[in-house]
Amino acid sequence: MKKHRNNPLVISSIAEIHRMYGIKEIEHPMVSVVRFDEIYNSPVDMSDGCVLDFYMIAVKKDFQGKVRYGQSYYDFDEGVLSFISPGQLCWEERNDRPCSGFMLMFHADFLLGYPLAKEIKNYKYFSYAVNEALYLSKKEENVIYNILENIEQEYKANIDNFSQRVIISQIEVLLNYADRFYHRQFITRKTAHNDVLVKLEELLDEHFNNNANLALPTVKDVALKLNVSPDYLSDMLRTYTGQNTQQHIHNKLIDKAKGILSTTNLSIAEIAYQLGFEHPQSFNKIFKRKTTLSPLEFRQSFN
Repeated sequence: MKKHRNNPLVISSIAEIHRMYGIKEIEHPMVSVVRFDEIYNSPVDMSDGCVLDFYMIAVKKDFQGKVRYGQSYYDFDEGVLSFISPGQLCWEERNDRPCSGFMLMFHADFLLGYPLAKEIKNYKYFSYAVNEALYLSKKEENVIYNILENIEQEYKANIDNFSQRVIISQIEVLLNYADRFYHRQFITRKTAHNDVLVKLEELLDEHFNNNANLALPTVKDVALKLNVSPDYLSDMLRTYTGQNTQQHIHNKLIDKAKGILSTTNLSIAEIAYQLGFEHPQSFNKIFKRKTTLSPLEFRQSFN
């Protein structure tokens, strides 16, 4: 696979991407809806990476060949909804180009003065890795298409004092539907997610069984090894277990600690160091919060 350069292409405006792709002139400097069948071959090679200075939400479908998301390749026919935030590195190969679908682009400054300017950072899928795109059913595709068409019609009409507010409200509706669809995906794509859960269990078991005295695994480290983002992993775990990744790690830790407390004569400090704690007090605090007993009280009650 080709390595990415240290200085990716920076696309600073929606007008610039219109020029690059040979799309008709923009009708609004801050927001644009583009159909992929309007895009002609671009002379610009973005396989080495690019960074957008604006938000992009894209519904892509009808790919030819396999499609790369993140470091992985996929072969599928259904529509995919993906999200890119300003400053996020992304890249495109020739076979990444969909034959149909829409993309919505809007500058962060377009949201200024509206609650969404701050709230958009709470939509976690903008921080998800690109290979965590959302697979859409046909019905869900139509919902998204209708919203994008509403946005397009609004900025193509005569601009008035209500136009910006209406467009932003439509963007917010789109994001809320995306939230719903992501949670649906956690349920309907159980096979893929079950594989992640199995790998998570194996990873934590290996750590606590074979890596004594190493630091506790962090949520970031675990997610990296599973090739998903920390937010995505926690959202998925909440759906299946009601707990986030940190809580899941602590549960594994407590199970391991209980086994050591009940079968050895190691001191509490020795157990804490073996489990990866720098300070026994931190181990005591987590154990008591999870069990309502201190490690010593647990050992005594077990005996």
